[in-house]
Amino acid sequence: SLLLALPMSEEFRVLGMRVPRIAILNGVVLCAWGVIAYFIQSSDPPSITALIPAFMGLPMLILGFLSESNPSNRHHYMHACMVVALVMALGGARVVLGGMSWLAIVSHLLLLQVGVSFTIVGILSFRHARLQRES
Repeated sequence: SLLLALPMSEEFRVLGMRVPRIAILNGVVLCAWGVIAYFIQSSDPPSITALIPAFMGLPMLILGFLSESNPSNRHHYMHACMVVALVMALGGARVVLGGMSWLAIVSHLLLLQVGVSFTIVGILSFRHARLQRES
């Protein structure tokens, strides 16, 4: 199984990574894609909307770093990160409307994938933490 929750005495991990590290990785990917999309778009002048994945990834990246540097407030940062992920998922779902360039489709699909997957990981992590507290 790809989702591996360790025994209840240990911290929740997915593919060997803690949730804040996943947030950082997702933030880096979204920021990088946003910048790439901005520079490869065919619009003249370039549209700032190509940077939307970067605008969504930056808060996730920052919250991931804050979570790693301040473990006592990790749950607050990860809850905020979940809100960002939910907004990503909802915004990315707009891809079903169609009528977009290939660049916009890729950006929306990336936002959808990151948003949904991080939401699932976050829910599993919160469940794991609750079960740890109860045991």
